[in-house]
Amino acid sequence: MRIVRKGFVTLLMAVFLLGGCSNASYEDKSKQAVEAAKAAFEEKSQNTNKNTGEIGFYLPFGFEIKEGKPNNIILKNGSKTYILFYNQNESKESKVVYEASVAQYEELETDEQFQGKGKLGFILIERLEDDMNILTAGVGGVKITTETKTSSLDEEAKTLMQIANSVEFKK
Repeated sequence: MRIVRKGFVTLLMAVFLLGGCSNASYEDKSKQAVEAAKAAFEEKSQNTNKNTGEIGFYLPFGFEIKEGKPNNIILKNGSKTYILFYNQNESKESKVVYEASVAQYEELETDEQFQGKGKLGFILIERLEDDMNILTAGVGGVKITTETKTSSLDEEAKTLMQIANSVEFKK
């Protein structure tokens, strides 16, 4: 009986420790999100595979265009919604969309900018309740925003930056 009790206590401790390890902190995941966004910003932009009347852009597998309006495209991936905003009057190095985006947030937890190859990239994260966050990634006159769980910040940041970095304005 004593061995069973020790085994149960050991198993219970292992489950508790492993459960605590799987729930990454906001600080760790937000740092990983910044690194992922920066890496996607610095890599060669993805080839465009979707076109609207004004822009061409890369849309990853599983994403679809739900609705398109001037300067806004609503994207879906399963149950998740993304808003792609663009201002064709702003260049890839413009700060106008970045500055307007920063001003919209109430309590911005993460605000990082990247520069290189004639363009300005940025990532913004505002923490919400229940382990949720508003995530925005952008390049110059383009930004894309979604709500995501803390555990998904890095993957979402990479994907959002790949989309934003791929946008090409039609002339």
